[in-house]
Amino acid sequence: MCHLGALTFYVGVFLITGTTLGQADETYLSPETLIANKEKGIVYVAAAGGERVIALRLFHSDIGELCALPGPPGGLAISPDGAHLYVTVRVPAGKVCVVDIASGAIEETLPVGHTPVAPVLSPDGNTLYVCNRFDYTVSVVDLASKQEVAVIPVSREPVAAALSPDGACLLVANHLPAGAADGQYVAAIITVIDTGSRAVAATIPLPNGSTGLRGICTAPDGRYAYVTHILGRYRLPTTQLERGWMNTNALSIINLATRSLVNTVLLDDVDAGAANPWGVACTQDGRFLCVTHAGTREISVIDRAALHDKLAKAAAGERVSEVTTSSEDVPNDLSFLVGIRRRVKLTGNGPRGLALVGARAYVAEYFTDSIGVVELDPGARDPVRSVALEPPRPQTAERRGEMLFNDAIHCFQQWQSCASCHPDVRADGLNWDLLNDGMGNPKNTKSLLLVHQTPPAMARGGRGTAEAAVRAGIRVVEFAVLPEEDAAAMDAYLKSVQATPSPYLADGKPNPSAQRGAQIFEKAGCAGCHPAPLYTNLGQFGVGTGTGSEEDLPLDTPTLVEVWRTAPYLHDGRAVTIKDVLTKDNPADKHGVTSRLTETEIKDLAAFVLSL
Repeated sequence: MCHLGALTFYVGVFLITGTTLGQADETYLSPETLIANKEKGIVYVAAAGGERVIALRLFHSDIGELCALPGPPGGLAISPDGAHLYVTVRVPAGKVCVVDIASGAIEETLPVGHTPVAPVLSPDGNTLYVCNRFDYTVSVVDLASKQEVAVIPVSREPVAAALSPDGACLLVANHLPAGAADGQYVAAIITVIDTGSRAVAATIPLPNGSTGLRGICTAPDGRYAYVTHILGRYRLPTTQLERGWMNTNALSIINLATRSLVNTVLLDDVDAGAANPWGVACTQDGRFLCVTHAGTREISVIDRAALHDKLAKAAAGERVSEVTTSSEDVPNDLSFLVGIRRRVKLTGNGPRGLALVGARAYVAEYFTDSIGVVELDPGARDPVRSVALEPPRPQTAERRGEMLFNDAIHCFQQWQSCASCHPDVRADGLNWDLLNDGMGNPKNTKSLLLVHQTPPAMARGGRGTAEAAVRAGIRVVEFAVLPEEDAAAMDAYLKSVQATPSPYLADGKPNPSAQRGAQIFEKAGCAGCHPAPLYTNLGQFGVGTGTGSEEDLPLDTPTLVEVWRTAPYLHDGRAVTIKDVLTKDNPADKHGVTSRLTETEIKDLAAFVLSL
């Protein structure tokens, strides 16, 4: 133990810039992503809450701050010579900070898109690829000229990316499904970018119900890529949780040569969910594939050769388990990984990103401000420990609520957390047949932003308040019982969540089209039900969008704040765009008088709504 000023650390302190870690401010560090310099034996940690990069020296567990950042980091990449870090700062006017590792100084700041995450360097270190989450694009940055040389459109919310080892293609994991939610198939996709032409070369659809993508990696041999996600069983009524009835947790395997889906393997066990898979990485020797489970505080260690052998046997029609005799059976087999995977419990909470160095995994433990260290060799002594990045601090109600919202430990058999259907407090893009309004009438998942300020909750107003909805969700969605103080903490967390500025704003302000649209918003009568500042009058109305038994029933008037982020639209997710809401899904002018608007006026009105 050493002392530095008024601070006490339970490991040595290794200072790069001369600044110390500590509790000078009230924010939690919230480590989220990390990257290793294996030659120098250092792991660099992106602390999203602390808005800084932290360096952890592996062989001594020494910790120090590398640099402070002008916003929360969204990802890290390291130059081939180990001299520079490229750190994305996830703010609306996104940027990449080029950090000189020797001095800890930010040498340059490069502009990119809205909320940049997951930077990836080309093998030669000359090109940086950046996922712009809310622009739905990937920036290509030439590091010699320090210029953005291409912007490539992808699908909805790119959050992770990985290059093939030869650098020929970039695989992009898109967080959520795009398109309507009321069809027979709803799923997120993988976008494959040809790095030579800087164009989309292929899209790889994932199985029906795939949502909540978080991590992607490629194998060292260049044959496969691996993607973590949730596999929602959204076509079933939410009557139980046994055997993954609502949500299962999955790993999809991509063949890089054919740019196609090999199969999707469930990470759960028959009676124990592995909720919210996040980071994924291969050991350099290709022996192990590791996945963090943010909801169950653990890491899966998978025998990679055995995984592919079992998949090949299933593809050949061989029985490999009680359930699986063909490839088609694999995505429904909760026992597929038995015997080839270890689930290792961590001592920290909220595992997200990970880095593998030799036979050891380093895991960003978001809620305990720590780094988990896992020995991958099954015979290792002291196989799991955590290194604290700073001394523990008291947990506020908001912080505890955030932890509980993301934690599946209290859920029946650990199948899911609140964040499984409401990632980042928003929506998963699926329709669910919840039982608060009967059965057989699925509704699109709603964002929980402003839910406490805009009662009632649920599409039909089935819960009079958000407080009632939170407690009902614990009881009838997670099939759990929690103390009242835990539910109150989740209330506090949800109330603290702030809206993200729209990507449709120009320098933080409505563009000319949106400014014209504000006038049309009044002209079309939209403001009557959607008045500022919450853009809802908290009422319930029949606006001609009900179907079947609900055709004439009133629906809750939702807030339009951050509506740009919550597609698809209407209670059943049938409308892909705001333009659809205003035109083809409003034939009788019950949802605003829009039929007499010109095409330009519709465009301007949509621009205004999307700017909120």
